[in-house]
Amino acid sequence: MTTRIDARFAELKRQGRSAFVTFVMAGDPDAKTALEVIKALPKAGADIIELGMPFTDPMADGPSIQAAGLRALKGGMTLKKTLELVRDFRKDDDSTPIVLMGYYNPIYIYGVDAFLADAKAAGVDGLIIVDLPPEEDTELCIPAMKAGLNFIRLATPTTDDKRLPAVLANTSGFVYYVAVTGITGAAAADSKVVGAAVGRIKQHTKLPVCVGFGIRTPEAARAIAENADGSVVGTALVDALKGSLDAEGRATARTVTAVADLASALAQGVRGAKQAAE
Repeated sequence: MTTRIDARFAELKRQGRSAFVTFVMAGDPDAKTALEVIKALPKAGADIIELGMPFTDPMADGPSIQAAGLRALKGGMTLKKTLELVRDFRKDDDSTPIVLMGYYNPIYIYGVDAFLADAKAAGVDGLIIVDLPPEEDTELCIPAMKAGLNFIRLATPTTDDKRLPAVLANTSGFVYYVAVTGITGAAAADSKVVGAAVGRIKQHTKLPVCVGFGIRTPEAARAIAENADGSVVGTALVDALKGSLDAEGRATARTVTAVADLASALAQGVRGAKQAAE
């Protein structure tokens, strides 16, 4: 079964360019603004949208994304409302892939079967669950695949050739390569090191390899896009959103455009990579 993610990468391959993947937190700073933000992203050039599922203990996230999750939770965001957000987005956009990214605990509490059925019905295309290793594939990964959702796995600089086959075994959609060791937003990605790592992963899989963590500028996005099938930007967009909020942390008239303008600049960086590589 072809998912929206598969279809998008096939289209990008025909166009000969890399994907621009954006990450924002569902419900940040409130549900209404978050919907406007994700609606603005495809128009700004996002090829795939990763939507964070707010959680109280986000161990892989840096301060910016942790704060975004807490703002969303404070605004009343739940996993059920996150799925409603996707459903509302799908009313106007049936082609942009949406990947939910987060942690297993909220899904476990929701109930795996109920969550997968509701996520599929809402229009979710894939999942990135950072705290479920391949050894736990029967928990969520295999059921997700059976439900028609891509299960996207993270590979890191510490994932060696011995470990890689296990990481890739049931992965679909794309592989998410974490460019820097540690939490999100902590350091800048080195495009040369990333290029070598992407090459190594591609020896083990035919799936597209997207690179995230440590990409904050159009120049960095362009450099990564020359070696990878996609550049993922999260912290920089979340910071742009935060910078637009008022003193009480509420959305302002600038919030949606702050995110969309940066996304547009980053998308142009990614789209410029093909010319630079030729």
